[in-house]
Amino acid sequence: MSLINKTVLVTGGTGSFGKKFIGKALTQGVKKIIVFSRDELKQYEMKQEFQDERIRFFIGDVRDKDRLYRAFDGVDIVIHAAAMKHVDACEYNPFEAIKTNIHGAQNIVEAAINRGVEKVIALSTDKACSPVNLYGATKLASDKLFVAANAYVGEKKTRFSVVRYGNVVGSRGSVVPFFKKIKETGVVPITDERMTRFWITLDKGVQFVLESLERMHGGEIFVPKIPSMNILDLAKAIAPECKHEVIGIRPGEKLHEAMIMEDDARHTREFDTYYVIQPEFNWWSKAYTEEGKALSDGFAYTSDSNSEWLTVEQLIKMVEEL
Repeated sequence: MSLINKTVLVTGGTGSFGKKFIGKALTQGVKKIIVFSRDELKQYEMKQEFQDERIRFFIGDVRDKDRLYRAFDGVDIVIHAAAMKHVDACEYNPFEAIKTNIHGAQNIVEAAINRGVEKVIALSTDKACSPVNLYGATKLASDKLFVAANAYVGEKKTRFSVVRYGNVVGSRGSVVPFFKKIKETGVVPITDERMTRFWITLDKGVQFVLESLERMHGGEIFVPKIPSMNILDLAKAIAPECKHEVIGIRPGEKLHEAMIMEDDARHTREFDTYYVIQPEFNWWSKAYTEEGKALSDGFAYTSDSNSEWLTVEQLIKMVEEL
């Protein structure tokens, strides 16, 4: 779906992804972009940075359905990037995480359908696959809501899909700025030397969302094929002179992450650069199941069994480009 002459709304639009996505969208002939977020200071700073008359700023919270109804008026495309995403914050503030990540998702769905939005893409996370912490559990519930929302639209045109990918290099809360800061002490804390993560740049994440917007029929969870990295290699790339102190895995943290597990793989199709987890609902068109390639029995897409890995040299280059 081309962005030419479209009105696009981005929830959480002042975040790392939102700013990068909006910068990209402004080069693609978009008619108007609405930045929907809670923080007036970040909106003020973003307004100074972009200074583009096509951008509108809405103070609002995805928990507030009435505000979403107003903001979605005349909107063609919604990119839902707003979330409570820090594992620790969600563990210690569970009610707040549920209100934002689950109730907020339901509000997005209802407002989009009632306002006649054409397409909605919600951002997910690898932590939503077989979750072990509340953040992952709320994002799994959110994913389920957006997939099932396609059954709620009836004769209306609104379609919903999800994009799921791994850790974003240098995003807010990323380990990269933390390692850069802590290396001045001469010691870098490592949770576990075996730990692996999926790794994607912000640019590639934004590009994948735009591509998924074009491909979506409604109901898919799109998963990009991206490399894995070992946490020890990342520490070597950022702070090669530092000693490593193993501190143990934190509460709610996995040793390895997953984006597709065996049960989902049975209804997943593989393409050259991505996977599509298809919904198991009777409204899903059987014509789409013939696209792509079926996965082998027992397939799982996990960060430790990945076929593509980043070397220390590649990690150094990625960090330098931030």
